[in-house]
Amino acid sequence: MRMLQRLFGKPDRGTAPQLYAGVVARGRAPHWYTDGAVPDTVDGRFDMIAAVLCLVLLRLEAEPAGIPTSTAVAECFIDDMDGQLREIGIGDIIVGKHVGRMMGMLGGRLGAYRSGLAEGDLGPALVRNLYRGAAPAPAALTHVEARLRAFRDALAAMPLARVIAGELPE
Repeated sequence: MRMLQRLFGKPDRGTAPQLYAGVVARGRAPHWYTDGAVPDTVDGRFDMIAAVLCLVLLRLEAEPAGIPTSTAVAECFIDDMDGQLREIGIGDIIVGKHVGRMMGMLGGRLGAYRSGLAEGDLGPALVRNLYRGAAPAPAALTHVEARLRAFRDALAAMPLARVIAGELPE
């Protein structure tokens, strides 16, 4: 992929890079790691960014006009993960396998969070995916679930055009 980008330049993804940057900024907010007890590790940051990204993708996919941006944001995620893996020293031969696994993890989380939200209980999906099976203190889990639900509700209340433009609620 990087070779093609070097040869042909980066694809035009419209506002998706700004939207993805907003996702990353929200996923790195300190309260997740302090009040929410999300592990402040490479894996913990990946899991938190993936949780926020899933909510944004679910919002974009809720309306047909958001689907192209959803695809472009997912491509930004792939590019970011590719770059992050290369930064930590993963070689070209193995990067694709790691990125593929990360995409599978994102897809699994997307399904788990979609189901948890539909069922009205996001807790089990968070314990399994965000905390990787090690349940935090109840107050921490309550904090994360409440903040993610509030984020989801604020996204749902925003006009899709604002989300596509890269605006995200706090």
